[in-house]
Formats: sequence, structure tokens, C-alpha cells
Amino acid sequence: MENHNQRNLILAVVLTALILFGWDAALRYMYPNADKAQPVAEAAAGAAPADAAKPTREGGLTAPADIAAEARDLKTALNPAARVAIAAPGLTGSINLAGGVLDDLTTNRHTAALDPKEGPQRIFSPAGTPAQHYAQFGWVGDNLAVPNAATVWTAPAGAKLTPQTPVTLTWNNGAGLTFALTYAIDADYMVTVKQTVANTGGAPVAVKPFALINRTSKTASLDSFNVHSGPFGAFDGTVSFGPDYDDVTEAGQVSNAGKTDWIGFTDVYWMTSLIPDKAGATSDFRAMGNDIYRADLVYGAVNVGAGQQVARTTRLFAGAKESQVLDRYEETGIVNFGLAIDWGWFRWFEKPIFLLLTKLFELAGNFGVAIILLTLIVRGIMFPIAQKQFASMAAMRAIQPKMKAIQERYKDDKPKQQEEIMALYKKEGVNPLAGCLPIFLQIPIFFALYKTLIVAVEMRHQPFALWIKDLSAPDPLHILNLFGLLPFEVPAFLGIGVLAILLGITMWLQFKLQPAQMDPVQQQVFAIMPWMMMFIMAPFAAGLLIYWITSNVLTIAQQKYLYSKHPQLKAQAEKDAADAARAKERAKS
Repeated sequence: MENHNQRNLILAVVLTALILFGWDAALRYMYPNADKAQPVAEAAAGAAPADAAKPTREGGLTAPADIAAEARDLKTALNPAARVAIAAPGLTGSINLAGGVLDDLTTNRHTAALDPKEGPQRIFSPAGTPAQHYAQFGWVGDNLAVPNAATVWTAPAGAKLTPQTPVTLTWNNGAGLTFALTYAIDADYMVTVKQTVANTGGAPVAVKPFALINRTSKTASLDSFNVHSGPFGAFDGTVSFGPDYDDVTEAGQVSNAGKTDWIGFTDVYWMTSLIPDKAGATSDFRAMGNDIYRADLVYGAVNVGAGQQVARTTRLFAGAKESQVLDRYEETGIVNFGLAIDWGWFRWFEKPIFLLLTKLFELAGNFGVAIILLTLIVRGIMFPIAQKQFASMAAMRAIQPKMKAIQERYKDDKPKQQEEIMALYKKEGVNPLAGCLPIFLQIPIFFALYKTLIVAVEMRHQPFALWIKDLSAPDPLHILNLFGLLPFEVPAFLGIGVLAILLGITMWLQFKLQPAQMDPVQQQVFAIMPWMMMFIMAPFAAGLLIYWITSNVLTIAQQKYLYSKHPQLKAQAEKDAADAARAKERAKS
């Protein structure tokens, strides 16, 4: 019975690891992460056509020709003479007076790549550039001259949008209507746009205010089974991570049912979203062709009487999905804005682990050290459980002779054998599954850290020490190319690095300290599992491997301590190891 339970446990652990990590490892192999921007000279050579590019977890342009064209087009499109500059703590950029469009934004807190020389992360790019992504605010009306993408707006002389100085753009249609766009920005990533229509004519008019986000999917991050990238929003208080770009392309237009709380597009680390005012609005996603998509927010028609003016206010979030920032916006009334981070179904334990990790980071000043401290806390909390586990192992070893006697007595009657063994467990007060509890308790914590390293922009580009410059990325040093000395890229599934080797060694040492298994098949599984996990875990974030290595080291220390407290168990373990070695030698001979 014990062997049967342990075999099932091993199979469950292996299958769980394959399910959680195997698919992601395959994705990393199929879609390698391109964190470094291609040099313009290489891009100009046209090393690959645009349609051959694949999305990465980071997002951004990946085709060399597109990268070169983007750099070239930005120099022309961002002509300061036709723009209003934006300077805020969170964002830098400009508003295009042609169309009154917000199409130039970069983040001040996040760089585009690990190397700061690559510049800040770009959120918005003007229409017509390969990385097209912008927000537009306007009106539609029947038989009315309303501003459009070609309209040139008027801005006050020397205007600059800052948290202290809003900017109002105006345009008169020459038929009694004056339109105004008042932009305001805060210290993070929120832009507030007030759309005003003043009627100085003699008759009432009806207009529909709208807001939209237009973007290309060329810059989209990888849309995987565990992290959504693409259209999303909150409707009737529920966050919806969908549809994806392919769904919108197939349908042409996807209308959103219910009250729109906010709507937009998300990547793993960045998002752009429109938040309507209290008047409410309908929304949809549209495929515009050529990899261009749009999120529309349309208010109901408003009547503007002669001598009156009407306004609608829409907020635009454009920036990094920093958890604390999103939570603060949620506190101001934006429904479930903190859930714009795709934590998944298990956020109830993932978010607390993330919050604890960020607190430890505030104390340590290094996320790698914070991960080690988190591991110490987890192992400290689980130490009493580990003591019970060892006590259970000692008890199981003590009743082995009685179990063997029962197995021999009822070898031809398996149901009776199982019944007698269960009765023995009850009589001796032994729980054969007690040793599994530490494993089951660690799975949620391990998975929470795994998801945090994937989705939290706070972990992006965070260094640890020595060669580990980004804890959210795989170990960059690989054995097969002699740690970078040989000039070739190692495939992800063969990317065995220093951390993966340390993981395998520490897991092997941990298993060596455990009592030898009664079942030789189980013993063989335990012998190969460390090296199997070394391959499985190699493509994953360095921070995850640091957690596991630290946990293994602490487990080894705990095992040595507990063996000192249970000398009979240590003696039995040594005897079992010697018996297993002798059996192996006999099998060879």
C-alpha cells in the first residue's frame, strides 16, 4: 500500500510539472524572447520579411525591416512644430495637433530593453508607423462639420501638458460650433480628456462623442494559455481577458454586452484603456485590416441647444501595469482596475505572495535577495510540518516488519491485505500520506512566484548578482556554447545554465538524504528526477530557479538537523542505502 501511494505521488508530481512547465517550455522554444532590439544596420539589410516575425513575451516589433522603418518614421512623424509636448513623472511624449491625436508616449520608469541605452519603453506611436498605436477623441453627427483625423487644432502658444498645466485644443467648424479637447495628466499613466461642444448658432444640434484606441498587433506580446495579450476590458463589473486578435479578425466586429467599465488592449506588461464617464457608453472591438485593430467607446447622442455647451470626460490609461498604481486607480472608482493584471484563477494566493515579495524588496533593495528571504519564510513556516513528516517516516519504518508479514500472509488476497494494512496504520497511529503535505503546501507558493515572474512588470529587468541581470528572464549562461564563448544561440530546450545545474545538484543531494525506497522502480525515478527537472526548469525565469535552489539547500539543512533529532531514522536510512547498494551489486553480477 505504501509503495502504491508513493508511486502515485511521484507520477502526480511528474505529471504536474509537465503540465505546468512543459507547455510553457515549448512556447519559449517556438517563440524565443527577443529582449534586445535589433541594430538598425542589421534591420536595414532585411534579414527577414515582416510576416516571418513571431511575437515575444515582451512584445514590440520583431521583424528587422519593421524595426528599421519605425526608427526612420519616428524622426519624421514627431515633428515638434506641429505638436504639444507632454512632460510628466510617468510619461513623456506629445499630442499631434493634426487630428488632436495622442500618439506619442514613452514611459519614464521602464526601459525598452535590459540595456538602458536602448531608451525608454514606447507605448504610443503615430499612425502609419510600423508600431502604430494611438488614442483619438472626437464626435460624429449627421449633416454636421465635425473634426476628423485631418483637422488641425489650435493650441495656446508655448503650451506643454504637465500635471500642473492642462492643455486645451480648440477648433471652430465655421457653422456655429466650437469643439474643444482639454487634456490633463497625472504623475503616473492616466490622461483625462474633456470633450466639449459649444453651440453659438441659432439651432440645436445633436452629436455623439466617442473615444478610440487604434493599434497594430505587430507589437503585441505573446498570447499564451496562461497570460492573455490582446483586446480586453471590464463589463458589468467583470474583467474579460478576450477576445483575442484572431477572434476579432474572424468576426470583423465584436460588440461588448453590458455596461462598459473600461476597454482597451493589453500586453503582458503594458496596457492602454479607455474609462468612460458616468454617462456610460457602448463599446466594441474592430478589425481594420493589415493587422490594425480598434477599441471603440461611443457615448449616446447629446443635444446641444443654441447658446449651450455639453461635455463628456473620458480617462485614458496608457502605461505599465504596475500593481500599486492600478490599485490606486481602482480606489478612485475604476471597477476592478487592479485585475487588469492577468493573475488568473488563483490570484487569491498569487497576489499575497507578490505583495510579500515587494515588501521584502523594499527591505532588501534586491529582488533576488527578496526571493531568498521569501524562501526562508516559507521554509520556516513549514518547519513544524517537516518535523511531523520525519516523525511519520520514522513510524513507517518502524512498522515495516509488520507490513511485510501482512503482505506475505495475504499475498493471494489483495483486498484483505489492504484491509489489514489500513488497520495496522490505524492501530499504530501512522498516516502514510503525512509526508506528502510539505509538497502540496509548496505548490501554491511555487506557482504564485512563477506567475509573478511572468506578469509583474515590477520584476522585469530586476538584477540579482553577478551574471543574473534579469530575474524574470532565463539564465543567460549556457553550457552548450561554453557560457557565451562560442558564437551560437542555444535552443531553449537545451539551454542548461549554471542555475539549472545547481538546481539538479541540490535536488540530487536532497534525495540522497532521504531513506532508500522499498520499490526499486521508485528508487530509479528518484535517481533521474533531479536531472529531468534540470532540463524542464532551465528555460524558466532565473528568479524561479533561485527560489527552488534555496528551498533545496534549506531542505537539506532541515534534513540533517532532523536526522540528528531522530538518530534511529538516520541509522535506518543508512542501512537502507547499504542494502540497496548491495542489491544493485548482486543484480550486476
